[in-house]
Amino acid sequence: MGNTATVVAEHLRAAGVGRVFAYPGDPIIELMEAMRALDVEVVLGGREGTAVFMAEAHAMVTGRPGACLSTLGPGSTSIVNGVAAATWDRVPLLAISGQVDAGREDVITHQVVDHKLLFSPVTKWAGRIHPQSVDTVLRKALRLSVAERPGAVHLTGSAQAFAAQVSDVVVTPPPLDGAAGGLRVHRAPGGPDPAELLGSARRPVLLAGAGASRCGASDALIRLAEAAGVPVVVSPMAKGVFPENHPCFAGVLDMACNQVLWDFLADSDLVVTAGFDPVELIRPWSLRTPVLHIDTTPNTDQIYPSDCEVVGDVSASLDWLADGWRGEPRRSETDIAAHRDRLRTAYYAGRVSGRLNPTDVIDVVRAAAPDETVVTCDVGSHKLLVGQGWQTRHPRSVLMSNGLSSMGFGLPGAVGAQLALGETPVVALVGDGGFAMAATELRLAAARQLRLAVVVFVDGSLNRIELKQQALGYPSTATRLDDIDLVTLAGSMGCDGVRVTSVSELEKATAGLAGLTRPLLIEARIDPAQYEAQF
Repeated sequence: MGNTATVVAEHLRAAGVGRVFAYPGDPIIELMEAMRALDVEVVLGGREGTAVFMAEAHAMVTGRPGACLSTLGPGSTSIVNGVAAATWDRVPLLAISGQVDAGREDVITHQVVDHKLLFSPVTKWAGRIHPQSVDTVLRKALRLSVAERPGAVHLTGSAQAFAAQVSDVVVTPPPLDGAAGGLRVHRAPGGPDPAELLGSARRPVLLAGAGASRCGASDALIRLAEAAGVPVVVSPMAKGVFPENHPCFAGVLDMACNQVLWDFLADSDLVVTAGFDPVELIRPWSLRTPVLHIDTTPNTDQIYPSDCEVVGDVSASLDWLADGWRGEPRRSETDIAAHRDRLRTAYYAGRVSGRLNPTDVIDVVRAAAPDETVVTCDVGSHKLLVGQGWQTRHPRSVLMSNGLSSMGFGLPGAVGAQLALGETPVVALVGDGGFAMAATELRLAAARQLRLAVVVFVDGSLNRIELKQQALGYPSTATRLDDIDLVTLAGSMGCDGVRVTSVSELEKATAGLAGLTRPLLIEARIDPAQYEAQF
């Protein structure tokens, strides 16, 4: 077999992880060489903090664990944010950091950080790679990363450990299907079962979350929604799990027009949560509506009370309910369409005539992008509008950090997604603040000849915080951004760049999105006034 590094690389390759994102250092040289020798591609990020976001987005679109490498000391501390994002975003990720040799770790202080203490609060497990246990450790790490609910695992290894020879190991990957098998029903003594709860409801609503996406529950959602006449609201990270052009689609929770969605849920007499994860909630759950909890995990969060739970694969659970449905459709398409009209009116509130509004940018780019386009979205005021307004019909087609909600994800996320998807178009929708955190990754996109488009909403502000300062009567403090010529910046990194200030200019700039030959950056100079009406 060879050395410990080879076993690690073999495990990654056997698990279908053909690409890792890294920033190198002395302790991981042997590991990177083992990966190169086994055709596991090592992609150099501009820094550790963006490399880990690339790995997260790569995992989002592939469904396989993402992987990133860092060195010791500042290399390891730099990936903490991205590792935490994967855990809170429920994305399987294997992060490996180098460390000094075990015999010196307790007596050397230079660049030595206790990885167990550092990563335990933000991962599902923080372990160590050792020659005698490397096979077991890698199997555990990979299996744990995908197990419900998915998240990040961190492993520490030294140059000495990676170079050490190991006995022959037959590398066999563990099961990488995170969904639970079998269905278990939990209910209050004497209380109704799930079918009775749904059958007795007059105005039920389905609330689908990221767990439904992981379980491939799109067909089951459509089947139950159509059979029972139930509108479907989705969480932001589940966008696309239910097609947004379907007559039963009812919007995205906790994005723009938030009050319209919460009022709609409050008007229901049963909320069926299908893989909904409270980690995405921005606003506290205040509904008194009964909840039927359907997920791969029990309702241990208790963000909402639920006297009846169906625990198991979300798709199978929904199919089971659809099989047993015997009633008439509960809500007409006309009623759901009227709700969508209210949502649409609220979405466009605050537009300034003759200016480039945030919703104009979303509408124009969506119209120009091919249907199968995957979009990554950074965090900021624009995210709330993208989450509600970008229409998609496909699962895993809108990628965002909405558990940890970390700025800086959008651009490196787009690079990671595009590397995984090949010919599928990718668009990054980012604010100028989030873009500044990761701008140099444009150079990697150009070097790899990626055909992605990066649209930057430029308003010179950290708008979400500035609006809150204004609401409190405070002046803008540390929320105004210095102006940058993004077109010149794009050109210096081998990308095309264009500045737009109107809808017509943006339509012209996006006319060729389907035929890009290298990265395109669009500097969209927006009027932020619409944000005030929205939030």
